Amino acid sequence: MESVAQVNTGTASAVTESLWRRWIIALTVSAAAVLEIIDTSIVNVALPHIQGNLGATLSEVGWVITGYSVANAIVIPLTAWLSSSFGKKGYFIFSLIGFTLASLLCGLADSLPLLVTARVIQGLCGGGLLAKAQAILFETFPPEEQAAAQGLFGVGVMVGPVLGPTLGGYLTDTFDWRMIFFINLPLGMLAILLAWLFLPLDQAGRRSNTVDWLGISLLVVAVGSLQVVLEEGQQEDWFSSRAIVSLSLAAIVGGVLFVLRELKASAPAVDLRVLRHKSLTAGSLYSLVLGMGLYGATFAVPIFAQNILHYTAAQTGFLMVPGAIASALMMPLFARLGGKVDARLMIAGGAGLNILAMLQLSTMNPNTSVDSLFWPLILRSVGSIFMFMPLSTASIGPLPKAEIGTATGFYNLSRQLGGSIGVAALTTILDQRQNFHRAILSEDINPYNPAYNGYLHQVSGLFLPRGGDNSAAQQGAMKLIDSVLNTQASILSFADTFWVVAMVFLVSLPLLLFLNNGKNASAANAAH
Repeated sequence: MESVAQVNTGTASAVTESLWRRWIIALTVSAAAVLEIIDTSIVNVALPHIQGNLGATLSEVGWVITGYSVANAIVIPLTAWLSSSFGKKGYFIFSLIGFTLASLLCGLADSLPLLVTARVIQGLCGGGLLAKAQAILFETFPPEEQAAAQGLFGVGVMVGPVLGPTLGGYLTDTFDWRMIFFINLPLGMLAILLAWLFLPLDQAGRRSNTVDWLGISLLVVAVGSLQVVLEEGQQEDWFSSRAIVSLSLAAIVGGVLFVLRELKASAPAVDLRVLRHKSLTAGSLYSLVLGMGLYGATFAVPIFAQNILHYTAAQTGFLMVPGAIASALMMPLFARLGGKVDARLMIAGGAGLNILAMLQLSTMNPNTSVDSLFWPLILRSVGSIFMFMPLSTASIGPLPKAEIGTATGFYNLSRQLGGSIGVAALTTILDQRQNFHRAILSEDINPYNPAYNGYLHQVSGLFLPRGGDNSAAQQGAMKLIDSVLNTQASILSFADTFWVVAMVFLVSLPLLLFLNNGKNASAANAAH
């Protein structure tokens, strides 16, 4: 037992002193976080295959995504409490093992209820990977290396949402939908081995014997209800659905009661007092904005490419790859700038690049080429990197180490909720603005308009050589005009969504005034 203790002590010391061990830890926890992030989107392109294979309806198979997202959102705020109770290393490895086994269960599922159950387990374990990975990086690296460490983590967070659909489409088309889960097995086992070998052993925190079950229950009600509303709201036509109204009320009431409970509890499941740090509060709010922009734009561009430009899923995936590569290439630059340049200036510059990218994307039309999309997507990726990386250090860096775990939970939850809000909002905007633009464009399409009658007659002539009579030719022309009308209305609605994202980035800039400059954030952390 003594030798084991000596080994563990030596391991912890080596992690503190050895550069290569620190970077193995960084690669291990970042890879685990990427696995979790990829699985939030890798299933999307495989849903039609899962639906057909398991005999489910479209609304039923949607719970494969919703179940994962809800479970993920619930567990992220609890990661600090869980890791304190069971030890950081133990909890992280447990999450990896659970995520990997749940992936195996997903791939073997022969019914929809079993698949949804496995996805919920996968989401519960995956939430622990995401929040704890960033916390471990803050706790492992010295101040002068924080920028590079957070840069590596940031690249994973940025690349994951892009890589997920691309990888999912390739695996589904080449092999089978089950392969999108089986691919996690070798990667998960490698991450488990590395975490077991290199993460420093720590002691579980001394906590009260009483578990804050009431606080946990209220958190489940509040965050779970909100996530379901965001995931299912558009499909259920929002507040015209009694279920959505009930869940919205549950989220509001549950949220208020949760806050009151946690502020009074002697041993809260989530220590809300950490929000007294204005850098974390402002950073979490801005992380919400970043999540909306990051995931919202990542959601809108592929839909435009497939619906308007008629790209295949694989072509759409590869369209997003250059931006992901650009994000990775920017990491060394950020590592040099981090801690030396005011984080608020870098975030503002990144927001400016995103605004410029959104304005360029708003000009997309049916003649838009891959070359035309290249630079806007590059600008979006580079801008997001220059927002995400400094935001992490400026928001969490100034906090005492004892509060890093709780802080990273809030920070990552805000980004995830921002992504869900962004996707839900942009989906609604697309639908409503398309109806609006169609109504405007349709005003001149009526039998009393001579210009329309002339155009209808001209288009009808295109169908006559095909052997149809005048009535059939006119019907074909009207269908063609209706299709053109829908396409134009859709293009205008996409332009509106990109303008909305640009405005969100612009109006949220004042939040930067409440952030730390990032230059001495890590130093302040080390002093505590």
